[in-house]
Amino acid sequence: MTTTIDRPLAGKTALVTGAGRGLGRAFAERLAALGAGIALHGMRENGPAEYGEGTTLTAVAEEVAGTHGVPTVRLLGDLTRPEDIARVVGEAEARLGAVDILVHNAGGDIAARGGKPDPNDAVGISEEDVRAVIDRNLISTILVCQAVAARMMARRSGRIVTIGSVAAFKGRTNGAIYATAKAGVTHYTRCLADQLRPYDITVNCIAPGDTRTGRFLGTRAVDPARLAEDGTLDRIATVDEVARLVEVFAGPLGAFVSGQVLRVDGGAQAWPA
Repeated sequence: MTTTIDRPLAGKTALVTGAGRGLGRAFAERLAALGAGIALHGMRENGPAEYGEGTTLTAVAEEVAGTHGVPTVRLLGDLTRPEDIARVVGEAEARLGAVDILVHNAGGDIAARGGKPDPNDAVGISEEDVRAVIDRNLISTILVCQAVAARMMARRSGRIVTIGSVAAFKGRTNGAIYATAKAGVTHYTRCLADQLRPYDITVNCIAPGDTRTGRFLGTRAVDPARLAEDGTLDRIATVDEVARLVEVFAGPLGAFVSGQVLRVDGGAQAWPA
C-alpha cells in the first residue's frame, strides 16, 4: 500500500521548466515518483527528439503520468517573454492547481540562432549571443521566479529550486557569458530566498557539473573513462545523481533549508562558493 512516506508530495503541483529531456525530465520524473502532479514546460513540442531522448513533449507528459500515476500537463512557451510566462503559469494552475513547487531548469549555453555561440569567449562573442545567453538563463530565471513567487507569497507557502552550474564559480574563457549568467542565477537565488523567508517559502539552487544528458554527450567529444558509473568520483554524473537532489529541496527534508547552492560534481570544485 502506498503511504505518505512513499509519496510525500501527493496532492502537490510542481512546475518544471525545460522538462522535455535531460535533467528537466529527470526532475519531473523524480517529483512525480514522490506523488506530485507535474506541469512539464518546453520551448518546442519536438524538443525531446533533438538529442534522441524522446519524441514530443506531449508524449513525455503522457509517459510521466502513466509511469507514476499522477496528473500531468504539457505547456509550451518562450520563458524570456513575460506574456508566455504568465500563460504557462496560469495554465499550470488552471489544470493542476496552485504551483507548490517550481523547478526552473530551462536555460543552456545556446546562441541566438541555435547551437553554441561561436566565438564563445569573453571578448569575441557577439552582442546578439550575449543577450541570448543572458536572456535564456538569468532573465528567464528572474521572470519565472517572480511570476510564481508572487502567487506563493499570497498563500504563504512554496518551494523554489533554480538550476545553476558549476561554471558560475570559476573564471573561464570558453562559455564566459553562460558562466556569468549562472553566477547571476546563483546570487538571485540567495536574494529571493532572503525576501521570501517571512512567507515560509524556501529558495535553493542545484549547480550541476558535467552530466550525461543527450545534449551534453551529443555536442562534444567525451573521454570514455569518464562514463564510469562507480569506483571513482572523477567522472560525468548520471542525470539521476543530479535529479535526486530535488527531493531534498522540494520535499520534507528541506523544510528549513533556504538560500543554499549545492554543487553536484563529485567534488571537482572543493573550494568555498
